[in-house]
Amino acid sequence: MKPGLPLIKHYLQFKDLRAEEYAYLFERAAIIKKRFKNYEKYTPLVDRTLAMIFEKASTRTRVSFEAGMYQLGGSVVHLTTGDSQLGRSEPIEDTAKVISRMVDLVMIRTYEQTKLDAFAANSRVPVINGLTNEFHPCQILADIFTYIEHRGSIEGRVVAWVGDGNNMANTWLQAAEILGFKVHVSTPTGYEVDPQVAGIQDRSCFQVFKDPMDACRGADLVTTDVWTSMGFEAENEQRRKAFADWCVDAEMMAVAKPDALFMHCLPAHRGEEVTAEVIDGPQSVVWDEAENRMHVQKALMEYLLLGRIG
Repeated sequence: MKPGLPLIKHYLQFKDLRAEEYAYLFERAAIIKKRFKNYEKYTPLVDRTLAMIFEKASTRTRVSFEAGMYQLGGSVVHLTTGDSQLGRSEPIEDTAKVISRMVDLVMIRTYEQTKLDAFAANSRVPVINGLTNEFHPCQILADIFTYIEHRGSIEGRVVAWVGDGNNMANTWLQAAEILGFKVHVSTPTGYEVDPQVAGIQDRSCFQVFKDPMDACRGADLVTTDVWTSMGFEAENEQRRKAFADWCVDAEMMAVAKPDALFMHCLPAHRGEEVTAEVIDGPQSVVWDEAENRMHVQKALMEYLLLGRIG
């Protein structure tokens, strides 16, 4: 760790930060976004380097982190398993020790959370989870910021999760526990959320519904994800059959609150997990949500490297 830097703080799961830290990040993200929209130059991370390590393919994660780091004045090193020792069975601990001596910040998008945890345990610089099989904290960070932009505080609200009990669902549960809202979860049998994997203590932060219509009833936000996440492609046909009744459609949105928003982390498959009518309709904020990945991640990188500003 370089002299003058704050104590190393990683962002591996949503629960790695406290509610007051999230309040600060959302405030900073709003300021940073406003500067971006006004073409105001803001480069607090000059001479800082972000290493991005991808074992899973990416569009939004790569563009949002790379563009964001450049906009903050820093530089980026992009690595995949094909062009680094990661694809040649070098121990993750060794990779972490080397890379973290050469850069200031590392973002990893990989499969097992344990691999990310091992890297962070051996890193001299902050490590950010760009997605694992278990969690996707940067996406939920963007989702909640988007909700705040459109509807104000998410505290006390109801978020309906319709679909797979995956990394997104796990992270929504962590966010609900920390920020004081409730998640209505509806998944097909065999694809439930596991509270132990989600790592939550307060199980009152979520409620399970067999019928996705019931989960959406009275919700302030309805959200979903693809039926088959990366790494589970072999199950695609089996999942298409199991999830047939979990397509977010106009009927589900109709039973949510009249001003309910719809979100999707993208990429989306219209006609599978969501209808075109919903994702392209007036309640959808998916494009704001996608853009906001960059703004919240800029605030996150600034915080992990510089601490609180002002």
